[in-house]
Amino acid sequence: MKHFLGAVLMILSAGLAQADLVYVGSQGNQLHALHFDVDSGKLSAIGAVAEGLRPTWTVAHPQLPVLYAVDDDSARPGSVTAFSVNRANGSLSKMNVAPSGGNGATYLWLDVPSRTLLAANFASGSASSIAVRPDGSLGSLVSTIQATGSGPHRRQAGPHAHSAAVDLSGRYALVPDMGADRVFIYALDRSTHALSALPSPVGASRAYVAQPGSGPRHLVFSRDGQFVWLLNELTAEVTTLRWDAQREQLTDVQTQAISSAAFTGTRSGAEILLSPDGRFVYVEDRGERTLVAYRVNADTGELDFVQRIASGGEVPWGMAIHASGRWLLVAHQRSNIVNVFSIDPATGVLANTGESATAPAAVSITFFSDAQ
Repeated sequence: MKHFLGAVLMILSAGLAQADLVYVGSQGNQLHALHFDVDSGKLSAIGAVAEGLRPTWTVAHPQLPVLYAVDDDSARPGSVTAFSVNRANGSLSKMNVAPSGGNGATYLWLDVPSRTLLAANFASGSASSIAVRPDGSLGSLVSTIQATGSGPHRRQAGPHAHSAAVDLSGRYALVPDMGADRVFIYALDRSTHALSALPSPVGASRAYVAQPGSGPRHLVFSRDGQFVWLLNELTAEVTTLRWDAQREQLTDVQTQAISSAAFTGTRSGAEILLSPDGRFVYVEDRGERTLVAYRVNADTGELDFVQRIASGGEVPWGMAIHASGRWLLVAHQRSNIVNVFSIDPATGVLANTGESATAPAAVSITFFSDAQ
C-alpha cells in the first residue's frame, strides 16, 4: 500500500485529481482504481486500493463517499465490506464488514430509500438483505432466502442467485437465478430491510420460469418500470418481459439471441445495461467477445438491433455506462484491461476509442464521481 500511496501523490502532482474515479472488481485478491477523464475519455491506472478479499462486484453509494465490495469465495461464507472513499486520490479505508448470508457473494444492489443492501450469493443460491446505517457503514444481516431448483445444463445442479434489482415501487426484489432457470420475485419491506418469499399458486416461491437451460444472469428495468430486460447467460439470449407489480408477475414479450448467426462457439452472456436516457440497451456477449446495442421501443419494450462491435479484449465480463451517457467501459477478465467506448447519444452507436488501462482479472466496473 505504501507504493500505491506514492503513486497517488505523483498523480495528484500531475493535476489529475479532478475527474471521476473508477473501481474495478477482480477475481484476484485486490480491488483496483482507475482515473477517468470525462472530457477526453482518457483512462489511466491508479493501482490497488484494497487487498485481502475477492472483490468481484462493487457498488457505490450515490449520496455518500462509500463503496461496497463483496468477498466472493465459494468455499466459505461470503461477506460485504464498506469502504470510505478518499475523493482526492481514490484510496479506500475500511469501515466495517457484514456477512452476506451465503457462499460466493457475487452481486450487490443498494436500495437507497430504505438504506438496504441486497446481496446475491451464487454458490449457495441465496439472496440476502443487509441494513445500511446513515453514515453508509453496514448494519446487521436482516434476512436470507434460500432458493431451490436446478436445470439441464451441467452448471445447473443447484440454485445460483446471480443478481438482484428492486422495482420502481420499492416493494419487490427480482433475483435472477442461473441454476434454477428462474427469476424469483421477493417482497421487500423498506421499513425493516427484510426480504420475504411470495407464495405462488402451487406453493413454491413466486417466480418467472425461464426456458430450461437458459441460465438467467442479470436484468435491468425500463425507466418507467413497465419492462424488464433479462440476460440469459447459458443461451446468450436477451428476453423482454412485462412487469406487473399489482399481479406480482413477469410475462414474456420477446426473446432474441445476442450472438451472430455465424457464431459456432460456446455461448455466454455477461452483462446488460440501460442507457441513462432509457433509449438503448447494451449487452455484453462473452462468448463472441462483442458488445451489442439495441434501440428500445418505449411502447412495447421490444428491442431492435442497432450494432454489434468487438469488445476489444479477451473474455469481456462486466461493463458500466458513465452518468453522462457518453462513455461505456468494458472489463476484460483474461486480457487484464478495461477498454473505453464512446456512445453516440443520438443513435446509440458505440465506437472503440483505443483508450484502455491495466486492471488484473477485471470483472466489474463502478464509476465514482465528484458528486458523490
